[in-house]
Amino acid sequence: MPNKTNKSPHKPNEPKKENGSLEKLQRPTEGGAKEPRALEGRDKEHRASGVLYQVGAVVFALVITTIVLLAAGVGPFQAYKAIILGAVGSWDLVSNVLVSWVPLLLATSGLLVTFTVGLWNIGIEGQITLGAVFTTWAMRAMQDSGWNPTLILVLAILAGMAGGLLWALLAGALKTFGGVNEIFGGLGLNFVATALNIWLIFGPWKRPGIASMSGTLPFHRSLWMPIAAGSSRLTPASLVIAIIGIIIVYLLLENSYFGLRLKAVGKNARSAYMLGIPTWQHMMASFAICGLFAGMAGAIQVTAVYHRLIPSISSGYGYLGLMVAMLVGFKASIAAPVALFFAALNVGSIQLPIILKLDSSLAGVLQGTLVLCVILGQGIRTQVQKKKRATP
Repeated sequence: MPNKTNKSPHKPNEPKKENGSLEKLQRPTEGGAKEPRALEGRDKEHRASGVLYQVGAVVFALVITTIVLLAAGVGPFQAYKAIILGAVGSWDLVSNVLVSWVPLLLATSGLLVTFTVGLWNIGIEGQITLGAVFTTWAMRAMQDSGWNPTLILVLAILAGMAGGLLWALLAGALKTFGGVNEIFGGLGLNFVATALNIWLIFGPWKRPGIASMSGTLPFHRSLWMPIAAGSSRLTPASLVIAIIGIIIVYLLLENSYFGLRLKAVGKNARSAYMLGIPTWQHMMASFAICGLFAGMAGAIQVTAVYHRLIPSISSGYGYLGLMVAMLVGFKASIAAPVALFFAALNVGSIQLPIILKLDSSLAGVLQGTLVLCVILGQGIRTQVQKKKRATP
């Protein structure tokens, strides 16, 4: 009879393997001290070339954006100055940047996990939206209970995380059990989440007597996250949550055996399976972790920013998080500053139509060009390295 145990690494009914084997990849080779030194030198050269290509990509992106500005008849330095002052010109503007940074960093943190395992979780927009929907449902259910406001906020955020988790696991199930590509499955779930959100705002949760694009009724001020002094929207608690989140992801991916297994699955799922790693379980786990972070981002949008559910509650942070994750090369160690830069671009670009009569979408042009240039630079770098290895 044929051996039926050699199944695809993506199948949920894969057999258990003997433990072990990731350590085999880490055993030192015989060859004395010269080999580690050579590897160390090669690693330093690899990192230096990576930094060089990334800097070149940033410069090239700025050159392209400058050409676009010149074509529009606007001085590039005026536009860049307006963006910078629009982001850091006052404490209130800086606090607005931090308000934008929190959900963006949370979305990026979750995406780093799915990218590590080789999955494109495009459905993160829907996961943020479902997180906001579940949070709103919990807030509406508890706001008249007389419970402690802090307890209500904590439970509402947990409900939002559960909503993001549910939507992410659905995307993961479509990929793992249904064979649906996660990009197409995620996009479809995004449309469903958006439609559900709009239906709730204009249907069961609409304002009494009217259906308004401004969203549902705002929650009582006692159920708002405490706002920082001198700011209109920044909440210290949300900042702490975002910072703790990226630290957890960094430790998970860089300093844990689970993170090593995720990387192994992302590099080569079949080889990882042959080494005894249950691949489909790790894929589902990565979706689950990303969904928790996305749901938390949606919960903060409801409890700390808008204090109600609005039609565009995700604010595009999921798609922007995809760009940030690609720009950092899937490295959690530099995700926070890069996400802060993107948040500053978003807030600073609001000044462009006010001061220079330009559309604020210029920031999107710069962001998109930056990511494309970095990806192009990485591709060129890979080709150069291949040619070097091929040269005798």
